[in-house]
Amino acid sequence: ITAAVGAWARGAAVLPKPWNPPKPVLPVEGMRNVLITSALPYVNNVPHLGNIIGCVLSADTFARYCRLRNWNTLYVCGTDEYGTATETKAVEEGLTPQEICDKYNAIHTDIYRWFDISFDYFGRTTTPQQTTIAQNIFRRLLDGGFLLQDTVEQLCCEKCQRFLADRFVEGTCPFCSYQEARGDQCDKCGKLINAVELKNPHCKLCWDVPVVKPTQHLFLDLPKLEERLETWLEQSWAKGDWTANARYITRSWIRDGLKPRCITRDLKWGTPVPLDGFRDKVFYVWFDAPIGYLSITANYTDQWERWWKNPQQ
Repeated sequence: ITAAVGAWARGAAVLPKPWNPPKPVLPVEGMRNVLITSALPYVNNVPHLGNIIGCVLSADTFARYCRLRNWNTLYVCGTDEYGTATETKAVEEGLTPQEICDKYNAIHTDIYRWFDISFDYFGRTTTPQQTTIAQNIFRRLLDGGFLLQDTVEQLCCEKCQRFLADRFVEGTCPFCSYQEARGDQCDKCGKLINAVELKNPHCKLCWDVPVVKPTQHLFLDLPKLEERLETWLEQSWAKGDWTANARYITRSWIRDGLKPRCITRDLKWGTPVPLDGFRDKVFYVWFDAPIGYLSITANYTDQWERWWKNPQQ
């Protein structure tokens, strides 16, 4: 308090000059470098005030604070554009998935500009950089022995001649009997669902009754990483600033034992899987989307690794 009173008495003239970083903003030796991201908003809707508050406003406030402190700050965000939600919206509006992304990315960009959200760069995930970085991470996982193949029983619509991703199938929840449960979870009871468990399933595109067929998919072999992850978590919990809720959820996953997680989908709209036997599939959006933070930064600057692979700064 004494220091604040003293600074106020001396006036603005003695304050340090504002830091105006050159463009693009890159880490600077000897400065405090801060990289800020907002959760990537999904592209298939028009953002409303709740989205602004829940998604970008807190990060924007923190970015402004960091700049006032003369910290070298980069704040990036962008629209999350791959996955079944985009395909579903495209069907609803009679457009292609790319047209849906172009339309709603422009709407998002205009709204955040109107709210004066102080992004250094607002991008999107449907870019060549996203494909390059995601496929590179995939190949490194493959070469490291962290992927496995398995056969999955999946609902297939013979009328549409396609396997039905989670959002393209609807039916009765096996837990609470809600009649409009999706193929990934029930919006009434909140439980996660395997689509083949749905009672009275139907294809949301043509309303035909799907059949169960086997299909090959790739899985991230999470049990192989469990021991190394536990060690890292203990160090991170000791040094980091985790919320109680984040600690609880993470501990429960570790306690119950990690399971292999499917990272591919029988869809057209997504980052292609660069492996023979799987080239007609794309990456599951939850494998692909977090990589968007890296690729959006890569669209901002070709020196993106100085932000993402530079723990010393």
